[in-house]
Amino acid sequence: MKSADTEFVGGPLDGRILPIPLGPMYGVPKTYKVPVPAHGESPARTLVYVRAKQQRGTRWFWRYEFDETATARASG
Repeated sequence: MKSADTEFVGGPLDGRILPIPLGPMYGVPKTYKVPVPAHGESPARTLVYVRAKQQRGTRWFWRYEFDETATARASG
């Protein structure tokens, strides 16, 4: 399965570049959900990142930006 190194902006994954599996049309998914298990006093939650286009010079690529409202809804 092919993957693309994709940058994460905002939230707990800020600044990380992770390999994201590509879909059938070789694009990254519109949303990326990261389940975070419960640890100590903090409950389990799901982090939600949404795809956004970024441009450097004449080239563009996808990155994921943290969506705080979707994370609050997903975590319940």
